[in-house]
Amino acid sequence: MPRPAFWSIPSAATVCALFAACALAGPASAQTQKMRPGLWEHSVTMKSQSGAMETAMAQMQKSLASMPSAQRKEMEKMLGQQGIGLGAGGTSVKVCVTPEEANVDRIPAQEGCSQKVQRTGPNVLTMAFRCKGEDGSPPTSGEGTITFASPQAYSGNFKITTQTQGKPEQIDMAQSGQWLSADCGAIRPAAPR
Repeated sequence: MPRPAFWSIPSAATVCALFAACALAGPASAQTQKMRPGLWEHSVTMKSQSGAMETAMAQMQKSLASMPSAQRKEMEKMLGQQGIGLGAGGTSVKVCVTPEEANVDRIPAQEGCSQKVQRTGPNVLTMAFRCKGEDGSPPTSGEGTITFASPQAYSGNFKITTQTQGKPEQIDMAQSGQWLSADCGAIRPAAPR
């Protein structure tokens, strides 16, 4: 099945991978806390300066709604198997975090991207990233802050610069992560890079 059209506006796969990777960094405190292993749900909402991304998402949701029931269920099943949920309020991704990943106090490298992560408080990480742009997605860069409430929850905000249809685009992204369960169910850990 082809990828949904919104996937390349600006680089949703890259952004989702980056915010999921942010959660693997673990919070700092007098006694370093680590992210709890298991099933996590990372939620993200984005607002673009031009409104093009929101328009594309609305069109994609309209297309999903107008599909024949069997085809829509198949698409929802395919996305669900990948842990992806699409709603009017934003996108969510379920990720299985292994004990080894939860114990690593760094962000895994993302292909085509460079990242700088710095602890700026007991439970606060700042992050800047730059991605070259691959598979038809534009170059993307951004910076933001992740704040951990506990080993089971975080929130963050990012300012992202990218391109939409060859024009510069600014995106504000709000994200949060919530631990759901020790059992990941059908969601499998990401393959190591």
